[in-house]
Order: sequence, then structure tokens, then C-alpha cells
Amino acid sequence: MNVLGIESSCDETGVALVESVGQGTPALLAHALHTQIDMHQAYGGVVPELASRDHIRRVVPLVRQVMASAGRSLADIDVVAYTQGPGLAGALLVGAGVACALAASLGKPTLAIHHLEGHLLSPFLSADPPSFPFVALLVSGGHTQLMRVDGVAQYELLGETIDDAAGEAFDKSAKLMGLGYPGGPALARLAEFGDPAAFDLPRPLLHSGNLDFSFAGLKTAVRTRLGKLGANVCQQDLAHLAASTQQAIVDVLVRKSVAALRDTGLDRLVVAGGVGANAALRSQLNEACRRRGARVHYPELALCTDNGAMIALAAALRLQSGAQAASDDYAFTVRPRWPLAEVVRASA
Repeated sequence: MNVLGIESSCDETGVALVESVGQGTPALLAHALHTQIDMHQAYGGVVPELASRDHIRRVVPLVRQVMASAGRSLADIDVVAYTQGPGLAGALLVGAGVACALAASLGKPTLAIHHLEGHLLSPFLSADPPSFPFVALLVSGGHTQLMRVDGVAQYELLGETIDDAAGEAFDKSAKLMGLGYPGGPALARLAEFGDPAAFDLPRPLLHSGNLDFSFAGLKTAVRTRLGKLGANVCQQDLAHLAASTQQAIVDVLVRKSVAALRDTGLDRLVVAGGVGANAALRSQLNEACRRRGARVHYPELALCTDNGAMIALAAALRLQSGAQAASDDYAFTVRPRWPLAEVVRASA
């Protein structure tokens, strides 16, 4: 079974083809990605209307590119999967519309996929795939969540952010420092030249006794610290502040992840989403899990960002597990706000 996946939830257009045989892990045959970073840099963030228009321009050529790279024709597609949400409404409509139109023209069924479920399952495409059950730390854009995962579509929410997510803390702090867009990677690069202990920044909810997160107070503390440093802050102090900010975020993510492993009694952690590419987070999670005797799994770096491969994979795994059937109804809706906890077995 060949599953084509289309991702268009925000500022990346992703297309991929996976092949599913029996109950084995689906194989990635080809994928292609176009990022809109250069287009949005001038505005300091994503402009939804521009994002939607660019998805329209990119998605069909990417489909052709993927099919050619995989050595398959459109007739070889068995299912067309697409991101239904969460994300930007206009951007989601582009991917959903193209997917359903393509499927209808081929007489093939479609499958609507939750964006975060794609991230959550993306490590199954890595060289070191996990096995169920595991704790998942989802750190993608405006989402920071800890989930217990017992199987495909078997998710239990353990904790989530009550305000800003980790990715937002990176991006908003970077913007305050004048580091441009995308802020998270820029802050991480600057942090390499700073001392993470230079500034005493808060670790919100670190000792809360639960698995929830809060990063809005950290952003406020960064703004306050910048005000004290003054308008002519030197580059070294800025590097120290970036390193201290990153360390505050990492400390919370590591502490809560280890607490989730302890509370569930599980010994396997999966980290997924864009923040999962952060080198400091990976290093400190690896060490914390090593001390606990736990395994930690990540998606390949190229699949940490939004991509079509994770959507095609999630669809193939849902079909394999019987969690969801593909649909021959080509009417579609998108869900810009869609809690992952609502993604359960269709029979539930």
C-alpha cells in the first residue's frame, strides 16, 4: 500500500510517499519539502495569507517531484493523507483541498491526519525507532505536551502548557533580543557563545508537582533583563542571556520528562517536534535518561520540522492498526484548533 502525505499547516509545504507492507514499519520512499522562511523573514514571523498562497504554488510541483523520486506514478497511490489540523486555517485548506481533489481524480480514498500525531510518530522513521509503550514529549511550535502512548491512536495526556509553549518561549525571547525569524534556531546558535549560568532566570512550574508547563513568565523575565542591560547591550551579554534562556527551557523540559517516566513506570521516551532538534535539549535528555536507565528516541533531524513524511507515516500506521479507515467522501473540513487528546480509536 502506497500512502501519499501532504502537510501544509503553517510555513512548510511537505509531500512524501511511504510504502506499507503487512504490519511492518512503513518505508519512506521519497519526500520533498519547501520552507517559507526566506519569505517571512522580512515580517518577523509567519504571515498567514502569504503562507497560504505559497502552499498553492508549491504543493503540486512537490507531488510530481516525490512521485518521480520514488519511481512511482500517480496510479500507484492507494491513499492520499493530509493534515486536517491544527494550524493556520488557510494553509490547511490548501493541503486538504489538493489532497481530496487528487484522490477524487484517481478514485482513491483519503485520510485526515492530526499534525501533532504526525510529529509523535515520526521517530518510527528513524534509524533507532521506538516501540510501544512510551512517554512522548511533544515540543512543536505552540504546543508543549507530555503524553503516554500505548499504541497508535492510544494516547493519554499527562501534562501540557498552560500558556506559552517551549517553542514560543524560544521564538519570543529571540525576537526580544533582536535575533530575527525563525527565532529558536537563532537563539540556540547565539547560546553556544554564552554562559548558561550568567543570568538567574525563572523555571516556571519546575517544582509544581504535576506535569504541566508554563513559559510566559520566562519571556517576561527576559524582557525585564534586557531592560536592565540597556539599549546598548554588548554582544557577549546577549549571548549569555540567550544561553541562560535556553538553559531555563531545557531544565524544565528535562525535569518534567523524567518525572513523566517515573510516574508512568515506563523506560522509553520519544521526543518530537521542532524544538526536539535543539542540541542542548538532546544532550541533557540523553544524560538524564542514561542515569535513569531509560531509552530516548528522536526523529531524524530532517524530520523534526513540519514535513509530509510524518503525515504519510501516521496515516499508514493508523490504517495498519485499524484505528481509522480511509474515506471515499471527498468533502473536507479543517480543524485549526484540535487537541491531540481527541485523537482516539474510531471505535471508542
